[in-house]
Amino acid sequence: MTFPLLVSIKLVFWVGVVWLAYVYAGYPCFLWLLGLVRRVHPASDSGPLPSVSVLIAARNEEKDIAWKIRQTLAWDYPADRLRVLVASDASEDGTDRILEAIKDERFSFVRMTERVGKNAALNRLVQLAAGDLLFFTDANSDIDAQCLRRMVRHFADSRVGCVTGVEENPGEKKAAALSTGGRTYLNYESVVNQLESRMGSVLVCDGSIFLMRRCLYGSVKPELANDLELPIRIGYNGLWVLYEPSARSLEHATHSFREEFSRRKRICGQGILGMWSLRRHLRGLRAWQFFSRKLLRWFSLVPCCLIFVASVAQARNPWFAALLAPQIAFLIFALLGWRATLRGKPTSALISLPFYFLLVNLAAVVGIVQALLGRRFAVWEIASLSRGKERVA
Repeated sequence: MTFPLLVSIKLVFWVGVVWLAYVYAGYPCFLWLLGLVRRVHPASDSGPLPSVSVLIAARNEEKDIAWKIRQTLAWDYPADRLRVLVASDASEDGTDRILEAIKDERFSFVRMTERVGKNAALNRLVQLAAGDLLFFTDANSDIDAQCLRRMVRHFADSRVGCVTGVEENPGEKKAAALSTGGRTYLNYESVVNQLESRMGSVLVCDGSIFLMRRCLYGSVKPELANDLELPIRIGYNGLWVLYEPSARSLEHATHSFREEFSRRKRICGQGILGMWSLRRHLRGLRAWQFFSRKLLRWFSLVPCCLIFVASVAQARNPWFAALLAPQIAFLIFALLGWRATLRGKPTSALISLPFYFLLVNLAAVVGIVQALLGRRFAVWEIASLSRGKERVA
């Protein structure tokens, strides 16, 4: 092997290593360092609580919508300052019948006669909302009674425009291969959120649990994710986007890798569309955050392939051969995780994490390619296997 080719292969290898290391470790480290010199200190007080409108866009949610509404109306919050609004997006099951049976002056719902998608349904609900704050959540999200109070307290500071929580998936035996990987991913996201929040600059929200000032809401685009578009617009306007670590939205993980693949594909497809559509709103710190936290991570398979190809090409070198062995083991464990998921059997983190890593990163590439080829994600099917239980916890 010629010297120039050898140098090129080693360069390819180290590009892959640095890429992965930066995305998953370097970026959080830089956030931590920036937080030492650019930390925000939101004010808080115990003044009057603002009025809040809870918004839920529902499509065929008969398995969960009843307990979700009961739970939300029972939150520890002044009854005269809490409203719950639901938009049924042309539901075809018993969702509308259940909603019609709810008799509470704080609750109302509207039916979209034609399927329009989540964002169009939310735009309609905002027109009906009267609260100072808008709380976005999902029909299958289990949220504790004090959560709203803990999130609302941040808005005592006029510089705060939005506060998000995070989704959490409890352990379930049947969904072990997916839920173990999913919980690890969400725990990592929680750490990144906390580091970004120290600077008042959480990049994106969790669609199942976030709260914002109503005056900042602008109609969201059908093909984008509202939990990406809204915080980006708010951050662009100079207001803080914070993370409340105690705000948890408990949701069942699906035990179908096809449903999870479809969900991750949609999220990343919407993300790349959002990046392009909102590119003028991404400047300075926020542009760096998006590049580091989203764009480079979406293409994590690229450095993985670079490292693997370089290792195979240099397999005669003992050092590269030693590095190739764990990569092959990683692929084998991923296949075992896939097999366990198909059989609905529990697995250890050693097997489930490689499987989940490859699943979500392959879905990211597919979703982005489909979006660039013209596919849009205004409407989609819910992950039905994550629905249908009274409480998650």
